[in-house]
Amino acid sequence: MNPENELKKSNHLINEKSPYLIQHADNPVDWYPWGEEAFEKAKNENKPVFLSIGYSTCHWCHVMAHESFEDPEIGNLMNEVFVSIKIDREERPDLDNIYMTVCQLMTGTGGWPLTIIMTPDKKPFFAGTYFPKISMYGRVGLKDLILNIRDIWNERPEEVFDSADQIIKALKKVSETSSGNELNENILDNAYEILSNNFDEINGGFGGAPKFPTAHTLLFLLRYWKRNQNERALNMVKETLDFIRNGGIYDHIGFGFHRYSVDQEWLVPHFEKMLYDQAILAMAYTETFQVTGEEKYRDTAQEIFEYVLRDMQSPEGGFYSAEDADSEGVEGKFYIWRKDEIYKVLGEEDAKFASKIFSVTPEGNFSEEASQRKTGSNILHLENSLDEISETLRIKKEDLKRKIEKIREKLFNAREKRVHPHKDDKILTDWNGLMISALSKGAQAFNDEKYLKAAVKSADFIIDNLYKNGRLLHRFRDGEAAITANLDDYSFFISGLLELYEASFNLKYLKLAIDLNNTLLDHFWDDENGGFYFTPDDGEEILVRKKEIYDGAVPSGNSVQMLNMLKLSKITENEELKDKAVQIEKAFSQDVVRTPSAHTQLMIAIDFKLGPSYEIVIAGTFHNNDTDMMLNSIRSIYIPNKTITLRPPNEDASEIIKIINSLKFKNQENEKATAYICSENTCKTPTTDLNTMLKFLN
Repeated sequence: MNPENELKKSNHLINEKSPYLIQHADNPVDWYPWGEEAFEKAKNENKPVFLSIGYSTCHWCHVMAHESFEDPEIGNLMNEVFVSIKIDREERPDLDNIYMTVCQLMTGTGGWPLTIIMTPDKKPFFAGTYFPKISMYGRVGLKDLILNIRDIWNERPEEVFDSADQIIKALKKVSETSSGNELNENILDNAYEILSNNFDEINGGFGGAPKFPTAHTLLFLLRYWKRNQNERALNMVKETLDFIRNGGIYDHIGFGFHRYSVDQEWLVPHFEKMLYDQAILAMAYTETFQVTGEEKYRDTAQEIFEYVLRDMQSPEGGFYSAEDADSEGVEGKFYIWRKDEIYKVLGEEDAKFASKIFSVTPEGNFSEEASQRKTGSNILHLENSLDEISETLRIKKEDLKRKIEKIREKLFNAREKRVHPHKDDKILTDWNGLMISALSKGAQAFNDEKYLKAAVKSADFIIDNLYKNGRLLHRFRDGEAAITANLDDYSFFISGLLELYEASFNLKYLKLAIDLNNTLLDHFWDDENGGFYFTPDDGEEILVRKKEIYDGAVPSGNSVQMLNMLKLSKITENEELKDKAVQIEKAFSQDVVRTPSAHTQLMIAIDFKLGPSYEIVIAGTFHNNDTDMMLNSIRSIYIPNKTITLRPPNEDASEIIKIINSLKFKNQENEKATAYICSENTCKTPTTDLNTMLKFLN
């Protein structure tokens, strides 16, 4: 038989559901998924375990795979020396978190692909990230690394086990949290001062390259502006949102944001698009529109939603996880344009205009990664705002927007014919929770039913497919729901349900938020020191059971859950939930005091706790004109620290009165929609007058 006609031999990943694991199913490396089968094999054969952690849209994961894991020589060597395990970090954030901490402890850095070598009892003794196949430029290659590990394992095993034991001790030590006192307004001031000092006055954002949008930090700064009327806090938000919207980190043709910028100017992105970035940035643009009334922030939020609803929502309603940076093996190929391509698509007149607007040149602005040689390809971006362009070109702004939109549509249609980047179509409960929050906020702020329908469809998908026997699951793909849910799954989904209740007033979402909160307290709460563990008490036994408070690409689950419990405490009039929420900040307070700006989601929760916050009850019939006028006037302005409950007329109120007893006394007055507003244990006189209600909320 001709070997070329033989099917590639698959390894143990062939039946997995993760797109990332399936990408490696025909590697010559005999990969196993994480599980006891692999560790038993390692014990029986007395081999170390090679653990590789990545995700399907990770550029450097692809590079290492092509260079090494697809290479028969490396594959055979790995199979001889190791039992090899692949993990999708998005499926198993608990394991990724532990072994990334190990890498940072051992090397001072981290990233993906994450490379860990460990004993058959899961104790790590070597860590790194990307390794080239062959040693070069002072960087050890994977081939030499494997040979070195083989020699040490066979000749000096006692050193390996001693080293592993020391690493486990260090891991347990850094996983301990330092509890302390309740935090006050000073911590908000300290976080603001650090952010202010770290603000990039020229380009927006914080710090140097690589630069991430970190939208939860912007959401905190909006609240800080609201609390103190600090104009610099608001300006930092506006400038950052303006720069990233105009930069190459934004997809000007198909909409949505790439993950981060490799430079300080937001020009050259790493091109993958993550669902969580779209969600949190959409919230930042939506809230900034509520603060300023400036249409550009509304427009950007709506463009993000257009991208997500067009490209990232499954027909059944769940949202996909990510889109790759690479297509046809080249990073960014789908998104970049040569000048002649633009002329071919648009014709001379429009192409000249587009080249001027988007700074397109024959030499391009996109360089080869290795040589830094210009490629002739352009990352489209705006060097000036639309206001500045309209003034320079002497075109009315509305005419300019129409012209750009016409050009965008032509380029979009041409781009659709290209080979698309890989889409990671697994549906994750936590990231869907973030998008449900964003769409529910958008539905309210923009009074747009399609965003509400999309949020409902996603929430119902999670409820129907990832909620079994009173517990959530983490991942759905290809008909299978699996993997025990973690803290982020619960806290982000609860947050989404609370926003969705306020957008829809469908009581099932509020009831489920209450039930899931109880499940979290039953299975994740640390009774001794407070705060939530990342994994449940009845989950898989792992090296350490960690509690997380640091905000990474997504906010901390503990911080999100502190805010959830403060809101639920207000809605359900349950003081115990507020006490539990305060215990979260106490559990981590010593760590937070050292670096408050790294915990901006917790700052958001503390801002809510400190108040003033408003408990708003509207007694009325949803979608009646007077009720909707009240709701729309509240939703159009920026009141971050509030809860809104709808109290229907008597015949429909029995269900919500079971949850919130005091609602039985809050009826419509004179058969008109009536607002009941309380703040800091003081209640205003019920009012049917719109202006009086808004005055109470000012």
